[in-house]
This record gives sequence, C-alpha cells and structure tokens, in this order.
Amino acid sequence: MNKPIDAAAASKVILSQTEQHLVGYMEACLHCGMCAEACHFYEVTGDPKYTPAYKLFPMARAYKRERSPLSWFGLTRKVTEEELKEWEELIFDSCTMCGRCTTICPMGIDIASIVGQARKAFAAAGLGPEDLQAAAENSRDHGSPLGLSPEKLMDRVEWLEDDFETEMPMDKAKADILLTVSSIEAMKYPDSIVAMAKIMNTAGADWTFSSKGYESTNFGYLAGRPDIAKLMVTRIVEAAEAVGAKTVVIPECGHAYGVMRWSGANILGRPLPFEVLHITEYIAKLVRDGTLKMKPFTDAITYHDPCQVSRRGGATQDARDILAGFATDFREMDPTGELNWCCGGGGGVQAMARAADLRHKVFQLKIDQTEATGTKKLVSACANCRMTMDESKDALHWDGELISLIELVADALVVGDEDGDGDE
Repeated sequence: MNKPIDAAAASKVILSQTEQHLVGYMEACLHCGMCAEACHFYEVTGDPKYTPAYKLFPMARAYKRERSPLSWFGLTRKVTEEELKEWEELIFDSCTMCGRCTTICPMGIDIASIVGQARKAFAAAGLGPEDLQAAAENSRDHGSPLGLSPEKLMDRVEWLEDDFETEMPMDKAKADILLTVSSIEAMKYPDSIVAMAKIMNTAGADWTFSSKGYESTNFGYLAGRPDIAKLMVTRIVEAAEAVGAKTVVIPECGHAYGVMRWSGANILGRPLPFEVLHITEYIAKLVRDGTLKMKPFTDAITYHDPCQVSRRGGATQDARDILAGFATDFREMDPTGELNWCCGGGGGVQAMARAADLRHKVFQLKIDQTEATGTKKLVSACANCRMTMDESKDALHWDGELISLIELVADALVVGDEDGDGDE
C-alpha cells in the first residue's frame, strides 16, 4: 500500500462484495472467543487481534458506518486508509484459511470462506499484497506462479527422465489419468515429480503430463482474482478432456486439491467431467487393493496433516493407510488429523514476504508437536507446507528433517522380483 488510497471508494467496493456474507456472520457469531485458541496465529502471539472472529470486525464496523441509518445523514465516520491496512493484514497476512476455527466454532461459521470473499473484494478495489498478486499474474501470463512455462516444464521433465531413468510421458494423445504438478515441486523439489512418475509406472497406470494444463496451484483463488482462478481451472479441465482422462491427480499441494476438488466445478460453471484425487488418495487406493507393495521403513516418523487435504478436504485417513503399510514406527502427533496445527504458510501466506516473521513463530508449534513424539522426522504431503517449513526450519535453526510422503513411498517400492524384505 505505497500508493495513495481512495479509502471511500475502496470501502464501497469491499462492502458491495461482502455485505451478504457479512450480515449473516454478524448475526450468527456469539462472540464466545472459542475460535481464538483454534488459531495458530493467536496461539503463538497471544494477540487478540488474531482471533478469527475479530478478523472481520473492522469490516463489520465499516458496514455499520456505511449502511446504518445514521450514515444517511452524514453522522458516521468514514472508513480510513489505516483501517484498510488493518483489514488487509488480518485477511491476507494472518489467515491461512485453514478452517481450524470453523471446526471449533459452535455456530459452524466458515470464516475461511468469508476471508476468501473479502480477498476478492480487496483485489477488486486494487488492494492486497503485491507479491501475492504478482504470483497470480505470473500464473496467468507464464503458466505458473514461479514462472514454470510449458517449455520449462518439458525441459525439466526431459532432464528428470534422463537423470533418473524414469519414464515420464508428456502430451500423450489419450490417457486415463492426467497427472498435474505444482511449480513448487518442479522448481524446488523435483524429486517429488520423479516419485509420482515411479509410483504411476510401478502401478501400470495409463497416465500423462500435459503441457497445456499442468499447474495445479491456483494463486488466482488465493489472491482473490476470480478471473485468474477460472483460467487455471479451465487449463486443467481442457487438458483432461483432450486426453479423455477419467481421473485428474493433484500432487503434494493442499490448496491445489481443495480448489480443484471442492471449488473447481463452481469456478468453471459446470460439473467436472472426471474424478479429482489427491496423490495420497490415489496411492492409498493402490495400497489397499494390493497393487503397490513397499519395503519396511523403520525410522521413527510423525505426520503433518495439510489443512486443505485433511481438515477441509476430508482425505485424512489416506496418508495413514499408506503409512500403515510400511512405516513400522509411525507416531501420531497431538493434536492430529482434522485438528492438526497449520504449517503457517497456507492460503498464500507463504508468498507474502512481509508475513515471514509471523510464519516462523507458527512453525514453533510444529517443532513442539514433532519433538513431543520423540522423533525429529516430520513427513507431509504438501509442497507448500514443505517450503514453509524448510524456510522456518532454517530461520529457527531446527535440526529436524522434513520428508515428502510421496518420495518416501517411491524409495520403498517393491519392484519386479523384489520380495519386500529389502533383498534383491
């Protein structure tokens, strides 16, 4: 917010787009404060402004100023630029839209969805963190938030194929499964892409990548840019339709799964012509039907549930079904599953440089949770969580280890004549 802001004009846009959601929220909220202890930002700071219910109180105040009878006579104070800055910090920097507060709320108020609507309003008013908006625009203009263009993707896949001697089909004419990627994996954790390919090949799946629809992350959705959100969904849908895919598999990315699985049809404006599975859901099916077998992994590990996969996605059990098949010393952290603490970087917060210090404070929760299990090996299935944790791990000088569940599975695969005891 370095440029002068027309606060009055911005507040009108914001209120026009959030009024319907806001009125219901104000009527239903009991002001009980239960959501405070459910929020990781409040937990690590103790600052009441991070109480989830409070995040929209400034907007509620603006609503009363703009819509109350007194406003008709000019007797109410108008929204100020400082108040807009306060709202922006609350709905962008300090909300990962993880939904833990909704799980706790006695009235079931989905604050995450209201925050998402408020982000749309801010974006429509020309407001919002510049780096988050840049990530969304990169997706629109270059194919991904990190600049993974179709050409770069094809080059990277060709390099990974040669380097790891793993078949990675690209742009097949027909395939049952369209496998998507996240640019976080492609640019920072390429071993994860190789791991998915190994698993698909071992299972004998008919699959392909597509250079026309590959980026699963949807920063248009996170930045409140519905035009970009729809474009990102459309690219994947059209690519899947072109190859006749029955299933679209989302990689280790929580919000990518949530957007496509639960919001994709609404964003697109028609039913999705395929099944959407997170990679853990797909692998769990293979494990349960006996298609995949793995050698025992004996190190002590614990698991971090990505919010959008477990709490808001409903796929909590799948990772555990996978781990049950080969992890001989798996230890649940507390709390876990649908009540697990967020990594601190979801909802696009990872992309906001100014939120870094707050993210690092949240990671202390994950350190405490992990070490309480007696191990320092933390497994997860979300590249955004992984990147968030890697950065915070360095910032806090933690000597623990962060492991991709998919890479762990790929390394343990029993292939060909292996008998599963580790001997060829």
